[in-house]
Amino acid sequence: MDWQEIEAFLAVADTLHFGRAAEVLRLSQARVSQLVKRLERRVGAPLFDRTTRRVSLTPIGSGLRDDLRPAHRSILDGLARAQAAGRGVEGVLRVGYLGPLAGRVLLDVVTALERDRPGLVVHLLAAEFADPCQPLRDDEVDLLLTQLPVEEPGLVTGPVVITEPRLLAVSTRHPLARAASVSLEDLAGERMLVPAGAPPPQWLRTAQPWTTPSGRPIERGPAVRSFQELLTAVAAGRGVCTVAAHNTRYHPRPDVAFLPFDDAAPFEFGLVWRGSAETARVRAFTEATERLVERWGGPTAAASR
Repeated sequence: MDWQEIEAFLAVADTLHFGRAAEVLRLSQARVSQLVKRLERRVGAPLFDRTTRRVSLTPIGSGLRDDLRPAHRSILDGLARAQAAGRGVEGVLRVGYLGPLAGRVLLDVVTALERDRPGLVVHLLAAEFADPCQPLRDDEVDLLLTQLPVEEPGLVTGPVVITEPRLLAVSTRHPLARAASVSLEDLAGERMLVPAGAPPPQWLRTAQPWTTPSGRPIERGPAVRSFQELLTAVAAGRGVCTVAAHNTRYHPRPDVAFLPFDDAAPFEFGLVWRGSAETARVRAFTEATERLVERWGGPTAAASR
C-alpha cells in the first residue's frame, strides 16, 4: 500500500472534505481524489459515499480508518523519535574501546563532554581482543576506539587518538629476552600468536605480519581469545606477539619481557563508527575527543595517559 494513499485517505476521513484534506496535505484536490480512488481500487470497494453536498465513510471505509490510524500514528511517532535522535545530542551514546589505555583516554573525554552536554549519557563497553569491531557491526556500540587500520565496508575511520611504540612480547626464557631492542627481521622463524575470531584483516596484517621486510616467513602460532590469554601463552613460550607500549604499564608480568623495536612503525588507535549511524551524538563525541587530544599535545602525548 502506498504511503500517500494512506495519508490522503486518513486526511479525508478526518475532515470529510476533499478540499480541506488537500489543504492539510498541501496537495491539489484533484491529487487527493486520485489517491483515494487508487486506494479504493486496491481495496476493491468504495471507502466514501460522495454526494454534491457531503462526504461520509462507508462501513468498509470506517473499518479501514480504525485499523490504519494506530499504525499510522505509531509510524509517525517512530520517525519523530529517529529524527530527534539523529539531530539532538541528548540521550545515550554507547562507546566501545580496545585495551586499558583506550578506556583511560575515553574516561577523560566523557568527563569533559558530560560537563558541557549534561543531557548526554555515555556508556563505555570493552571490546574483545579477538574481534574488536564485532560490537560495532552488531550495533552494540555507536562508536569504537580501536587499533587501526580499519577498512571495512560501511565503517568510517575518524581521527587518530593514540600513537605509541610497538613492542615485542616474549617469554623471559626466550633467547631475545635480554636484548636491548629487536628488529622486524628478528621475527623470522618465530611463532606469532594471533587473535581468535575475525579481526579486521588489514589490522591483522599490520599487527602480525606474515613475513619480515626481507621476505622471510613468520610462522603463525596458536590463536588466543583475550589479551590475558595471549600473555599467558607468551610466558609459556608458545609464541611471541607485537603489542602496544602501554601494556608495560597496564599488564606487567614477571615472566614476560617487552622489547622495543628499532624499525617497526608505531601502533595507532582511532575512532571508528558506522557511516549509516553518524548522529549528532557521534559527531559531538568525535569533536570533543579531537579537542582534548589537541590540548594534550597530540596522539603521542595521549599515549602517556
